[in-house]
Amino acid sequence: MRSHWSLARQLLVLQLVVLCVLAGAGITFAYLDAQRAVSENARDQVRVVAATVADAPTVAAAVTTPDPSATLQPFAVRVQDHTHVDFITIMSPAGIRYTHPNPALIGQHYLGTIDKAQRGEELTETYTGSLGPSMRTVVPVFDAGHRVVALVAVGIRVAAISAELRERLWPLFGVGGTVVLVGALGGWLISARLRRQTRGVAPDELSNLFEYHEAVLHSVREGVLLVRRDGRIGLCNDGARTLLGLDTDPVGRDLATLGLPDGLAEAFTSEENRAEELHLTDSRVLLVSTTAVRSGGRSQGTVVVLRDHTELQSLTGELTTARGLAEALRSQAHEAANRLHTVVSLVEIGRPEQAVEFATAELAFAQELTDRVVGAVAEPVLAALLLGKAAEASERGVELTVTPDTVIDDVSLGIEARDLVTILGNLIDNGLDAAVRGTGHPKVVVTARSDEEGLLLRVADSGPGVPEDADVFRRGWSTKAEDGHGLGLALVGQAVRRYGGTVDVGRDGGAVFTVRLPRQEARR
Repeated sequence: MRSHWSLARQLLVLQLVVLCVLAGAGITFAYLDAQRAVSENARDQVRVVAATVADAPTVAAAVTTPDPSATLQPFAVRVQDHTHVDFITIMSPAGIRYTHPNPALIGQHYLGTIDKAQRGEELTETYTGSLGPSMRTVVPVFDAGHRVVALVAVGIRVAAISAELRERLWPLFGVGGTVVLVGALGGWLISARLRRQTRGVAPDELSNLFEYHEAVLHSVREGVLLVRRDGRIGLCNDGARTLLGLDTDPVGRDLATLGLPDGLAEAFTSEENRAEELHLTDSRVLLVSTTAVRSGGRSQGTVVVLRDHTELQSLTGELTTARGLAEALRSQAHEAANRLHTVVSLVEIGRPEQAVEFATAELAFAQELTDRVVGAVAEPVLAALLLGKAAEASERGVELTVTPDTVIDDVSLGIEARDLVTILGNLIDNGLDAAVRGTGHPKVVVTARSDEEGLLLRVADSGPGVPEDADVFRRGWSTKAEDGHGLGLALVGQAVRRYGGTVDVGRDGGAVFTVRLPRQEARR
């Protein structure tokens, strides 16, 4: 059964357990170390006192007298009081006591091991004697001939050693308890902060939320990115990688290293919220929405949502082309109606010869343009575009000329007809608008020619031209004051880059746009 404790509570309990274990281990180690230190101190103390008493001249001299206890008992009591040991027993080599803290036991046999001392060696042991368990040292007393004439036993009761050990342990328990309390307080503060940040969610719920987040993030077609405050990518789903044409996961990389268009990169790092801005990459048209993430009044980054607008833009372009052709047909119908009214009027006023002459001349002019375009351009969509734009130019008062060297007799260039319409149609529209704004007779000259290397498209106008430092293929650049312009030339640049072509902007009175598209079979 899964625990329903929140992550903050589980962390607090874990911290308390760890603190208690560490404090217990520390106290245990400190206790063992203190016990060793106290035992060593007691052992050293009894050894030093025993050796000092054994070396005292009073002891060696008194044991040779008829009543050694009379001299040695007061001496032993004084030394015992000064050295804070529990007993000093001076005895004969046979173990008969001369001194004892309890005078009633003087003359009785010593309780403990004395064989090593009888052989002239030192002995230290823990033994239960008349005063209870004690740590004692027994040393020999030598005369001038280095013979053992007495034994000295000095001891400290185990109870006294334990009492000293307890005195040392109380501070340890105090320190351990303080550490646990301080650690518990710190753990509680950390868990409270974590509880606020995780909203009291249990770990299994957090895990499920993360799995759902990952599944949703990578299943949606829209691109989702998180750009951190330092300009690095914090999150990128599969949709964003596809829409931006990224081969590897960009998480952790700097935005500047992704090779994105300047306008798109600027939108990604903008602190202002943006809604469905249109941006172009080399192969796609994207709708970009951004939302700035703020915490504590500071910007933490930007959430970017990308939507693919390429297909819709393509359909919009085809619809625009269809509208242009319809407008061209309307223009031709309008012109035909005017000519027909002129012919009818000439007949009505009794000048049929002039009516026939006028009608024949107009028909010959229209047929000449149609025959020349249709005969030179094998691509029917492109031919229809040129004829339609010619009619539109005539209605707008612009002279549109198709140069005699316009010849496209090879339809196997591998270039989509709709992309040709996008490129040439936008260039002609741009030229017509520029020619109308120019001074003098408005004119647009169009050249479309195919050869072994590929396709050349050139559109020149008599307009005011293009500024020297203008980035005409950047989305939003336009010489028109109205909103909604600046996309046509950007789409031209995108289509040209997609086919690996080039586009040059020249200045010869007006603007001259020259597009070269390589034969696609040669590139595959």
